[in-house]
Amino acid sequence: MMFNEILVPFLQRMINVEELSLYFDNPHGPIIDGNNLSKNIINHMTKLQKFTFNIRSAIRLDNQLNLLSNEDVKNTFKNFENNQITSYVDYFKKLNLFYCHIYSYPYAWKFYYNITNNFPGGLFKCVREISLHDERSFEREFFLKIAQSFPCIEKLILKNSEPQEHKDVQCSIIEFPHLNQLVLFEADESYIEQFLNNSKTYLSNNIYLHIGYDSLNNVTGNFTSDATRMNCSKIIRINVFGYGLELSKLKGYLPNAKIC
Repeated sequence: MMFNEILVPFLQRMINVEELSLYFDNPHGPIIDGNNLSKNIINHMTKLQKFTFNIRSAIRLDNQLNLLSNEDVKNTFKNFENNQITSYVDYFKKLNLFYCHIYSYPYAWKFYYNITNNFPGGLFKCVREISLHDERSFEREFFLKIAQSFPCIEKLILKNSEPQEHKDVQCSIIEFPHLNQLVLFEADESYIEQFLNNSKTYLSNNIYLHIGYDSLNNVTGNFTSDATRMNCSKIIRINVFGYGLELSKLKGYLPNAKIC
């Protein structure tokens, strides 16, 4: 759905609405900020008393001369009343895209997707599913912020091919006490080690893991490493792909897992 062409005209006809909750992912532009929301929605919905939103928009970097900074985006909300607004922007050079994420706080959704290193933090007790994605490495401080910001997450998806730069730093264990589904298909092996090494991450029981066989084999030292054995024992189901699967080794190292 295109924001200006379809969604905006629809919302402008809802002139008697007093409360509006809007989630919108706009991958083809334009960038949605406070000015856009005021001009296209709020000024037309004169009875609107409560407006909660979660909007992520993107444009290609090609021929973009004046891209917004995060401070620019924040300034577009200075006239919004009775709302705490969070915003952050990202430049992805490899994808040739500029992203902008804006949302009202407290956050009202059970999911929070495409979290990057620019994530500003906060407390999101209602969120149960998140995805992490960036072209820059995720370091330990980032995962600590994620664990603190999302204390109740049950599903975590990680997409990042850039390896950690400081993976051998010894620090306190990061806890994900409610996590039961972990998707690491598109994660560098340093992140797989981050989650499976029990000296780095505490996982609850009953984990459903999605992972590539070669990566799992490498991280566990051909299914012999004691550092990853404890967290692997908490896996009750594993969706594993790849060639040359040695099921006997896999079953021996993950004794409680059903292999899909």
